[in-house]
Amino acid sequence: QVQLVESGGGLVQAGGSLRLSCAASGIRVSRNVMGWYRQAPGKQRELVAQIYSGGITNYADSMKGRFTISRNNNKNTVYLQMNSLKPEDTAVYYCWTYGNWGQGTQVTVSS
Repeated sequence: QVQLVESGGGLVQAGGSLRLSCAASGIRVSRNVMGWYRQAPGKQRELVAQIYSGGITNYADSMKGRFTISRNNNKNTVYLQMNSLKPEDTAVYYCWTYGNWGQGTQVTVSS
């Protein structure tokens, strides 16, 4: 059974940084595509970033240059480093792999 547990969300001022973590069990992050998605109030869930088993990464255009997805295979954990945060980045951030979702972690960016 796959479990994804996110952490690291919180309240930050515009221009600040946060690092989200997704601890996985039941699946090896090094062997599967892992992703971060987000959902803002009243909006659809959208892709933030993905990392593939070979290490290739993919980002939504609005996150390129500000967000970095990475993983620690020993800890079986995926990270999302978010820099230069904007109020429009406010959302619940979810970890994902193959149809499995974490419970989400709230990120709030104040102006």
